[in-house]
Amino acid sequence: MDLAPVAAQLLLKVRQERPLVHNITNWVVTNVTANAALALGASPVMAHAQEEVEELASVSRALVLNIGTLTPAVLEAMMLAGRAANAAGRPVVLDPVGYGATALRTQATKSILKEVKVDVLRGNPAEIAGIGGLSASIKGVDSGATAHPGAVIARRVAADYRLVAAVTGATDYISDGRRLARVENGHPWLTLVTGTGCMATLAVAVFAAVEPDYLKAAACALACYGIAAELAAGTSLGPGTFGASLLDRLYLLQPEEVAQRARVTLYSGGSEEA
Repeated sequence: MDLAPVAAQLLLKVRQERPLVHNITNWVVTNVTANAALALGASPVMAHAQEEVEELASVSRALVLNIGTLTPAVLEAMMLAGRAANAAGRPVVLDPVGYGATALRTQATKSILKEVKVDVLRGNPAEIAGIGGLSASIKGVDSGATAHPGAVIARRVAADYRLVAAVTGATDYISDGRRLARVENGHPWLTLVTGTGCMATLAVAVFAAVEPDYLKAAACALACYGIAAELAAGTSLGPGTFGASLLDRLYLLQPEEVAQRARVTLYSGGSEEA
């Protein structure tokens, strides 16, 4: 099933509804992810304080938990916010940055997955493979090697944890354990700019705020994000101008462009013909 028309419709819906998205994210990317949310048409709030995260999570349309610059205090804030979002019926999107690199990151991710109902798990192949108990290596917070295809990783982790797993790379694979989606939009320069993975997670949360089918939300968000990257690369000199142009292209992206350019396919039954 071609999801390009769905992606176009969801982008329009985001811009019509301007959902409030609560981010407990890493300090390296707070500014750029907030700007990405604004460019897509959402309203971001970036808040870590334990004294307010429950209140904000309960009134926001989606919650992002990103462990990129983790501390015990931030982890506790994530737990509080996650439970509040669960109680309010809001989607929770987890980005397990650097899972497997340190004991703190690994244990924090396990704790969140145990105590919070995570709706979408978005990460690189090594991070998601590691969570699924599959062989993988992590290099700092960058993806290392894994012997398993992205589709296999996504399906296994989605089924094991009963969530939507989004494995992003040269090709993105998204699964809910039953269905599988593949996204072929994007550009290699996304790997050369800090925060682009975190921006992808933010995009997923923005779309999940307006679409309760979180597999479709994640796949369509990643397609739109990938199209913006393709367009940005076409007018950029290198990673520096690409980073700025990416925000411009997210802002300028039109539903008609998405319908024409999105390469996003949904395979019912969790299998792909490839």
